[in-house]
Amino acid sequence: MATVAVVTAGSVPGTAWASTAPRAALVPAVDREIHFTADGVTAYGTLHIPAHRADHQLAAALLLPGSGPTDRNGDEPPGLTPHTLALMAGLLGDDGVMSLRFDKYGTGRTGLGGRDTAPDMAAYTRQAVAAYNTLRAQPEADPHALLVVGHSEGGLQALLVDRAVQQKPAGLALIAPQSMRLLDLVRLQLADALKQAVAAGHLTARQAWSNNRGVARAVADFRARRPVDTSALLPSLGALLQGMFGPVNADFVRSDDALFPPAVARGVAPGTRTLVTCGTEDTNVPCRTMPALLTGLAAAGTTGPGLRVLPGIDHLLHPAGTPVNDPVVAPAAQRALRDFVGPWRHSARG
Repeated sequence: MATVAVVTAGSVPGTAWASTAPRAALVPAVDREIHFTADGVTAYGTLHIPAHRADHQLAAALLLPGSGPTDRNGDEPPGLTPHTLALMAGLLGDDGVMSLRFDKYGTGRTGLGGRDTAPDMAAYTRQAVAAYNTLRAQPEADPHALLVVGHSEGGLQALLVDRAVQQKPAGLALIAPQSMRLLDLVRLQLADALKQAVAAGHLTARQAWSNNRGVARAVADFRARRPVDTSALLPSLGALLQGMFGPVNADFVRSDDALFPPAVARGVAPGTRTLVTCGTEDTNVPCRTMPALLTGLAAAGTTGPGLRVLPGIDHLLHPAGTPVNDPVVAPAAQRALRDFVGPWRHSARG
């Protein structure tokens, strides 16, 4: 942890006296298992509390994961384990910011809470709000320095939490956030993937055009609640869309797709300190999708640092080409997060 030298009143060199007031004891860093309830379902998480003076309350950040079965650490075990949120918790802790990350529905100890299908977006928001209120109630947390840090879909969820809670966050960090309606973003991702397949010689331009058209038709049919036919698509595309539009995920996908993130951003409390990042090698949420979201935040009257473009960084905050499960956050992403928490940064020895 970084330390800073402190000159206290009466300690000017050359004087014959110095402050003798006792300093509060140093409380060591700790990870504390925590649980809370939303909609009658118990969720489980980790409260990371950095080393601090016993008389000092800390800025406190709620960490929100991306889409799918992503747990408190930012993982989808066993195949995907980049530890994105766990690493963020450590970085925030280095700057004296405590954090809460939790297993959302369908992951970790929390599970689906007796459901057979994925909850809708509103249920996830209620769960995140319960987590936010749990964090706010911790004795170490400064209630005037509450932050929400969301990665990917968690960025949209951070905006929804801000809209739902009574005591608004002082800051929102939207890390590679969902910036478009969900199915518009899926269409963009698939179009880019088909374009790359043509460039690599795996598909013809005609095949890519036909599949793009088929994806657009499937999305339109799903939105209109008509039967969706994916039989003419490439098998990989058909399987992806059937999984999204099938009975397990349909309600969630509809509820997420109904949200336009730039419109949600216009409801953020004025004066909220806001960070938005995008990586130039992010194929999930490309930088070109961010302008409307930034316009929404500006209309809300948020403050900086605003957009930080991360050169050469992918969606998992890795330098492009890094193995997917390497537990690393690129230095540029670390700097962006550190700048965001600048007003609340704290040294335990301060």
